[in-house]
Amino acid sequence: MDAKRFAALAQAYGGDPRRWPEDERAAAEAFASSEAGQAISQHAGKLDTLLDGYRVRHPSKALSGSILRAADRHLVQRRRQRVWWFGLGLAGIGLAGAIAGLALVTVVTPEAQSEHYVLDANATAFGDVGPEAENGEESL
Repeated sequence: MDAKRFAALAQAYGGDPRRWPEDERAAAEAFASSEAGQAISQHAGKLDTLLDGYRVRHPSKALSGSILRAADRHLVQRRRQRVWWFGLGLAGIGLAGAIAGLALVTVVTPEAQSEHYVLDANATAFGDVGPEAENGEESL
């Protein structure tokens, strides 16, 4: 093991060789007895001590309350958006149905092609009353 590899292991895993990968430990412990190894271990040990002594403080009640209020506002906003998109989808479906119905009525409804065929209240989408009904005769 050389100083470069030992320094990389100390930087990655700290100064305690028990934290290092098992296959590297024996060579690292042998190198740690050298002057360069002791300097690197001492530097890594100081950093370990600083990191081990660091404690995260609990957040204040004001910060916790602020975070919870922001989360509540976000959830309410998401629910409103979901309802809005749902309503928009229903409106789109209704509009598509109206357009389809209009297209169907336009295609199926007969047009008045001559003077003899006049559309009135008795005309249907499957045919109109025709000239026979005007003379008093019933059509089948």
